[in-house]
Amino acid sequence: MSVTRILNFFKGFQSRCLVGVFTAVFWTGPVAEAQVRPNIVLIMCDDMGWSDIGCYGGDVRTPNLDRLASEGLRFTQFYNCAKCTTTRAALLTGQYPRQESGPLLKESMVTLGEALGLAGYQTTLTGKWHLGANAPRRPIDRGFQEYYGLMDGCCNFFDPSIPDPEFKGGRVRVFGHNEERITEFPEGFYTTDAFSDHAVDNIQRMSRQPEPFFLHVCYTAPHYPLHAPREDIEKYEGQYKSGWEQLRKERHARQVRMGLVDPGWKLPPADPEAGVWDDQVDKDWQDSRMAVYAAMIDRMDQGIGRILNAIDDAGVRENTMVLFLSDNGGCSEKYGHDSPEYEPGVEKNYTTCGPGWAFAQNTPFRRFKTWMHEGGISTPLIVRWPSVVQPNTLTRQVGHIIDFMPTFLEAAGGEYPTEFNNHPISPLEGKSLIPVFQGKMRQGHETLWWEFTGNRAVREGDWKLVWDKKLREWELYHLLHDRTEMTNLAQQYPDRVRAMAFSWNNWAIRTGAIKQSP
Repeated sequence: MSVTRILNFFKGFQSRCLVGVFTAVFWTGPVAEAQVRPNIVLIMCDDMGWSDIGCYGGDVRTPNLDRLASEGLRFTQFYNCAKCTTTRAALLTGQYPRQESGPLLKESMVTLGEALGLAGYQTTLTGKWHLGANAPRRPIDRGFQEYYGLMDGCCNFFDPSIPDPEFKGGRVRVFGHNEERITEFPEGFYTTDAFSDHAVDNIQRMSRQPEPFFLHVCYTAPHYPLHAPREDIEKYEGQYKSGWEQLRKERHARQVRMGLVDPGWKLPPADPEAGVWDDQVDKDWQDSRMAVYAAMIDRMDQGIGRILNAIDDAGVRENTMVLFLSDNGGCSEKYGHDSPEYEPGVEKNYTTCGPGWAFAQNTPFRRFKTWMHEGGISTPLIVRWPSVVQPNTLTRQVGHIIDFMPTFLEAAGGEYPTEFNNHPISPLEGKSLIPVFQGKMRQGHETLWWEFTGNRAVREGDWKLVWDKKLREWELYHLLHDRTEMTNLAQQYPDRVRAMAFSWNNWAIRTGAIKQSP
């Protein structure tokens, strides 16, 4: 280990016994001999499409995420679970979500907070939780020593105490700090900024301690409602008046130039739910919807820049693993305020992007959040870890969010428990990504499965079988040649369809995605 790295590691530490320090922070593991255990900062945004940020072909100004990509590794085939709750449960546990009755976080599971806490890490979570607002399901009950944020799925960005108009009776969302409920918010409050503030404060606090830290930042941006500061919206007004078909073509061309997508993959035609741009009556209002959405990502990127600066200022950059991803694809959902009489972006209105813009956000893929076509389950993933990851690199190896648990435990020198809180713990289903981070080929998953509200998929190698609940039939695609899922091969390969459908059915029964017939 270089003298510079040792000095950087100890920068900001208070005086302490060196023997104790070395016992706490050094380990002998497969990444490198006697390497300092890394800090881990896992940043996840909400309902953002694959093509929105600059380093994935987008037009939104994201200089900080682009910098992260230039200094790290980008995945082109990384998967989530297509929905806020299922993604969060799988990411935190290293297991596929169990959707049978009861909470998604079972007593037979441990979270990243719990597992890394056992490995001696400081743990904190800031932002969206969405896995339970009451004990014993809160973040502080599931291994996070410090928590601040939204325990629900979404809220008013300017004032989370404002009742949600989309629920009967005007439901108020649950916001909290550890065990305290927060019901009043100061003038000028904005959730994205508040989450960035909390993350920065915790980096400053935790980096002064001898133990490494795990910080999980869960932005609600750019999930609806469309709310953003006026100064950010103004950057994008008028930028989207050419419509979603043109935006999709421009993003696709950039993705091809950047080497993110194969130019041989056909760009799918307009989604039937999106509609044709030329038929839109109020194009100024449509432009405004996308401008606010872009502004929300812009503001998040500004906050991520502050987080990266805090890491630099703490002197821990070289041995801090920073990751960024989205919980699912762009969202096509529509609500009552989705009409030109409601201006997007302002506090009193509860608007969304709708399927037209979601269609463009997920370029070059088909479908949206909650669907199992690539547009619903594909996420950008950026990983910067200067002591391990080569800068400005791409990988086409396949990964899934269930892989984070074994990856972080391997880096931390920790062990996955077989028992926790007097409960037996189910086996891990993820596989470590450390070989991919090192630029090596790993033995990946033979099979991956998905399900949400009737939409289904299974991937074996480059073959993918997918079921759209509206079409109600299996479609078969070969993703190496056709990741945009344009040529359905189900009729040519009926035996493969049957075998993969059988595999999916067995998995769905095992995980509770469907009930076994009596």
